[in-house]
Amino acid sequence: MAETELTLPPEIALSDARADQAFRVVGDTAYLWFEPRSDVLLVTFDNLATLDHPYPRLPWLHRQAGELGHSILGVQSHAKDWFRQETAPAMIRALVEQGFFRNFERVVFTGASMGGFGALNFAPLVQGATTLAFSPQSTMSKVICPFERRFTWAVNNSNWTVPRFLDAAAAIPYQPAVSILYDPFVREDKLHAARLSAPHVQAVKLNHATHEAVRVVIKSGALNAMLEEFILTGRIGPDFWDHLRERRKVRKWGRSFMDNLVKSNHPKLTIQAADAMLRDGNYFFALQAKKAILEKHPELAD
Repeated sequence: MAETELTLPPEIALSDARADQAFRVVGDTAYLWFEPRSDVLLVTFDNLATLDHPYPRLPWLHRQAGELGHSILGVQSHAKDWFRQETAPAMIRALVEQGFFRNFERVVFTGASMGGFGALNFAPLVQGATTLAFSPQSTMSKVICPFERRFTWAVNNSNWTVPRFLDAAAAIPYQPAVSILYDPFVREDKLHAARLSAPHVQAVKLNHATHEAVRVVIKSGALNAMLEEFILTGRIGPDFWDHLRERRKVRKWGRSFMDNLVKSNHPKLTIQAADAMLRDGNYFFALQAKKAILEKHPELAD
């Protein structure tokens, strides 16, 4: 994404940051991108996919924040490092000390995967901030979570020994409200969610959404409703689920649903589900699943 394609906020020194003026701050290992709109602030964090775009790039959820009319503070990393660095938390602390966050009625930290880890880890730096995390890791430390073996290159090139902000589970008690959305069919995400559990943590299971659950939410047209509901109540509620009914039309969700159904060893049910999908659209994966089942169970043919 070339700089000429974006309308960039002015680059300033962190000490000059104000809540009524858009700005960018370029740090040693992280950036800040801020746009003011209302007294609701979304603090969003990069994930591995957003980092595939070169800087300068828009903050994660930039479009959704604009659609909802909310202010946004994008915390953007230089590398796929899970914000295991000094710059990002130092920038947030500096804004706290300058009174920046006191200008907002509600502050929501949010991110997906790596960004969910960052949001959960740093939300306690801002008093009263709540957190909405999608498929977050609690840590990528193999000592703490030996079950986590994904994203090998990025993990091996980031620091998982320095104890500060090492484990997002340690930050959970210091946040007033946390909602975590994940797919329980993804073993690692399920185990991370279990480590992040507490009485004030809402764990929302979105079956068949894969590790990229937020994409299913977006493609279902449910993200804006989810954000508004969480901002107002600190929880994911019925309005989100009403909008999420459209997930049945999302190919990503349908493919995962079919794959999981095949693994469940219920051939008749799998055929019925495949037929239902094929009535709705030309889903090649459903056709292939049905074909494979009928090869093993020809007695189920019409």
